Amino acid sequence: MSDSSSENLILVSREPDGIATVTINRPASLNSLSQLMITDLARAFKDLGRDESVRVIILSGSGRAFCSGLDLTAAEQVFKGGMKDKEYDPVFQMEQCPKPIIGAINGVAVTAGFEIALACDILVAAKGTNFMDTHTRFGIVPSWGLSQKLPRIIGPNKAREVSLTAMPFTSEEAQKLGFVNYVVEGTELLKKAREIARVVAQNNHDIVIRYKSLINDGFKLDLHQALALEKERAYKYYDKMTTEQFKKMQEFVAVRSSKKSSKL
Repeated sequence: MSDSSSENLILVSREPDGIATVTINRPASLNSLSQLMITDLARAFKDLGRDESVRVIILSGSGRAFCSGLDLTAAEQVFKGGMKDKEYDPVFQMEQCPKPIIGAINGVAVTAGFEIALACDILVAAKGTNFMDTHTRFGIVPSWGLSQKLPRIIGPNKAREVSLTAMPFTSEEAQKLGFVNYVVEGTELLKKAREIARVVAQNNHDIVIRYKSLINDGFKLDLHQALALEKERAYKYYDKMTTEQFKKMQEFVAVRSSKKSSKL
């Protein structure tokens, strides 16, 4: 089933297999974000995060671009208005969303679009896609995480180059730097995103959520603290495991072993 926001600018669909898709749908403006779209995008991720039928989320843009950034005609309203409220902050809501988010990035991801891409857990990009940070060009201080997340992913020197020059870098370069997971032909973009989503959706949903949280929370700490966090959460989980859970683990291993034997 599907539903949409005002004027169909943010589309949300839910499939029976637990995969939800959020589409930024303003192709005539290269999916630039209005105040309404920002609010609706935040609401979409908050709602999907609470929806027990949803196991994984794909985020994409319609037409020739993923998102060309903020609609600058609405800049004053956005920067001085609701942007400060976490309830209407799409990046905050994406970060709080317990479900894995797969970004399907095509065309361009500029500034706010770049920051939204950075809030995804896994990125698939079309060949020739450009990522671009134009904060220094337009005189805007970032507030959705670009200045802090990008250096941690691609290294501070490259991040300074990307942000201080406001020059684009391609999906191919982004993949080499570990920012993008897969680069595919544009016609294969959503297919690849759905392929990954299906694999994630088939895994133990409770552990997928716990694992995402563990990686994301641990990434904010130094290694010593992060390892301690992993042990703390693991031991708490082990203590609550039931005999039935251990039996299921043994059954899973037995089934896999029998399948391997049958192929020999």
